Amino acid sequence: MKSNGLAVELPDHFEESVQTTAAEFKHQVRVMAALKMFEVGKLSSGKAAELAGQSRAEFFDTCAQYGVSVFNYPDAEAAREIQQDLESAVKLHRQ
Repeated sequence: MKSNGLAVELPDHFEESVQTTAAEFKHQVRVMAALKMFEVGKLSSGKAAELAGQSRAEFFDTCAQYGVSVFNYPDAEAAREIQQDLESAVKLHRQ
């Protein structure tokens, strides 16, 4: 897989101030970016997992750990689906 790099400049000894190694800090930045981009709908769960360096199942566990919903629907779409489900349930009940 071809990948592009992204350089982020940090103050000297920054990883010490957040009590982590440089490698762990880099990993955490990737995970946090993946979580946020997934949460706001910029990445699919598969692409977010790829950015985080995780499988989709691991990424869903990470979502749970950080309180990010894996049900990533816009409010209008979720409301429409709920309405359709309610209408279907009423139809089934009447039969």
